[in-house]
Amino acid sequence: MDAVARFLNLVAGAEPALDEAALAVAAGADPALDRSAALAELDRLSDGVSDVDSLVTRLFVEAGFTGNAEDYYDPRNSLLPDVLDRRTGIPITLAVVTMEVGRRAGIPLEGVGMPGHFLVRTPGTQHYLDVFDRGRRIDRAGCENLFRQVTGVGPETRFGSHLLSRVSTRQLLARMLENLRGIYRDHSDHVNLEWVLRMRLGLRHEGPELVRELADVLGAQARWDEAARLLESWADGPGRGAKAGSDVLDAVRNEARRQRAHLN
Repeated sequence: MDAVARFLNLVAGAEPALDEAALAVAAGADPALDRSAALAELDRLSDGVSDVDSLVTRLFVEAGFTGNAEDYYDPRNSLLPDVLDRRTGIPITLAVVTMEVGRRAGIPLEGVGMPGHFLVRTPGTQHYLDVFDRGRRIDRAGCENLFRQVTGVGPETRFGSHLLSRVSTRQLLARMLENLRGIYRDHSDHVNLEWVLRMRLGLRHEGPELVRELADVLGAQARWDEAARLLESWADGPGRGAKAGSDVLDAVRNEARRQRAHLN
């Protein structure tokens, strides 16, 4: 089973295990990925951890995990095995490490999808960890300060609990894939962007934007007929007209014709 197929199989049923799902994403970049080594490292890191304080000490003092502020958009920051090897990443992947080590140690934690900066929280509390800043503990006011700092918004934007919602594993995976999508797109890396888009589409995406982007990626690899068939398949999907509207469907079908015209 290739990396995309395995990922789609994982997310097709009940909420997937976070560690396995994050590794399934990383396998897109490295099909020969040794999942067992990454899982064993998470196990090793959890040994002897008994509470949040010892978890923070283990990861951010003893193991030396830290946020990669110098090269934030390095794609390795979004791939769990690289984060475990290099001890650096971005907020969301450092959160995955923290939550999975915590889970192994019997410490419940949840991801918080604050706009601009992913956080970790003890469920049912206002106790947050900024894992990008070596597990720094922050309260609700600290979250607001961080939110305004990273987004640049002023007091006219209301800050509240609606910006501090728990994210599901699927939502977390979508955010990880969106990070990689932006990185690979900026570098015109069509090979890696293809698997990212195929995985992202598997997370129950209904709009045409990702389908059209994937078609462009296929076309950039001279796979025009495949791109056209992808677009036509989406446009002809069951109930698509009621969901998308005739103007959208016409635009997608026209794009399919433009892709196929390259074959003439």
